[in-house]
Amino acid sequence: MARSGYLILHGYQGSGPGHWQSWLAGRLRSADGTVRFPDLPDPDNPRLDAWLDALERELDAFGAPPVVVCHSLACVLWLHHIARGGQPAERVLFVAPPSPTGVPDVLAPFFPTPDVALDNARLVCAENDPYCPEGAASVFPGLPTDLLTGQGHINPDAGYGPWPAVELWAREGATPVTAREP
Repeated sequence: MARSGYLILHGYQGSGPGHWQSWLAGRLRSADGTVRFPDLPDPDNPRLDAWLDALERELDAFGAPPVVVCHSLACVLWLHHIARGGQPAERVLFVAPPSPTGVPDVLAPFFPTPDVALDNARLVCAENDPYCPEGAASVFPGLPTDLLTGQGHINPDAGYGPWPAVELWAREGATPVTAREP
């Protein structure tokens, strides 16, 4: 099936070169072409309105709904986007979304998260994510969920650079999304 492309959205403080999102962008670009992995505005002091505007501009670049891969605060961004009637995605992956109890005060304007129906989203999380101490599966109930036991915030600090399972999900929708290989 031909798709318009992939949109990868980073969280608070961005995703540097060692992050699985950077690896994923490179892998998808090498074979599939249209990949957008924007630097959202002021990642160390994000503003919801600025991030929503940037998201809209990125989505406008696609001819059809893209596959969207969100990490951390970008998951909350996507919920706000959908709540305000934003463009849909082919499908969306939420990896390690935060909760208001686990984030610094600078992120308070992103919360509470809107209660929206997501029929094409999947959640990947760990029970020991410091940015979501109550567990993302309980904060974001109702989504098909892959729980990666003991994997923290699913970022480079947890060993997530190359992550073949997320690449398979992006390309083919393959589930479950499993932990990175040791």
